[in-house]
Amino acid sequence: MKGRWLWIVISANLLVLLALAIAYPHLMLGPGALEKGHAGLSTDCFACHTPLRGATADRCIACHQRPDIGLRTTKGAAIVNAKPVKLSFHQALNDQNCMACHSEHAGPKLTQRSRKPFSHAMLRVATRDQCNTCHAAPNNALHKALSVGCDKCHQTEAWKPATFDHDQFFSLDKDHNASCVTCHVGNNDPPYTCYGCHEHTPANMQAKHREEGVAEDLDHCVRCHRSASGEGEGSRESGGDRKQGKRD
Repeated sequence: MKGRWLWIVISANLLVLLALAIAYPHLMLGPGALEKGHAGLSTDCFACHTPLRGATADRCIACHQRPDIGLRTTKGAAIVNAKPVKLSFHQALNDQNCMACHSEHAGPKLTQRSRKPFSHAMLRVATRDQCNTCHAAPNNALHKALSVGCDKCHQTEAWKPATFDHDQFFSLDKDHNASCVTCHVGNNDPPYTCYGCHEHTPANMQAKHREEGVAEDLDHCVRCHRSASGEGEGSRESGGDRKQGKRD
C-alpha cells in the first residue's frame, strides 16, 4: 500500500509539471529571459525553435539576412555604430551557424552568459589576418608606430600572451644583448637607432660607408645588417655582402 501511494504522488507531480510546461513553456523550459533585442518573442518559442530540434539557423536568417547583419536592422534601417568597422565580420563567416556563438537567452543567474566563445576558425582564411576590420589598435606609442600585422606577435586563439620573433629583423646575439630602449628610443618601435653604439656619430658612419661604396640611406641599418656576424645581408646598392663596421 505504501509503495502504491508513493507512485501516485510521483505520477501526480509529473502530471502537474507536464501541465505547467504546456501552459507556460517560456517559463518552465526556457533557459532564462531573452536578450533585449528579442524580448518581444518571449512568449513565442516557435519563432526561433523547431519542435524536437531546438533553435535552427534557418529561423534566424528568416529575419537576419547575413549581408545586413551588423549594418542594418531587420527592418532595413542603417545601424549607427559609435565605433564603425570596415566590415561586419558576419559576412566573412564560413557557415551560417548562428548557435555557434549565440543563444539569445540570458541563462541562469549564476552565469548570466548568453554568448559562447567566438572562434576565429569560423572566419574565411582570407579574413583571419585582417584584424583591423573588427578590432581597433591599442592606443599606445608602441602599437601606433607599428606597420606590421597583428599576427607578428599575437595569435587568434588569445590576445595574450604575445610573442615577437626579433630574429626575423635582427638577431640579438651576445654582442647585442641590450634592453629595448638602447636601440628603440623611449621603447618606441619600430623606429630604432644604431648610433648609440656604432661609430659615435651619423656623420662618421656615413663617411665610412661612402668609402665602401654604400650610397643608400643609413637610417635603416637592418636593411643590410641582420646580425652581428660581420656580414651585410642583401644590400640593394652595394652589389652583395660586405663587412660590417667595427664597434667602438
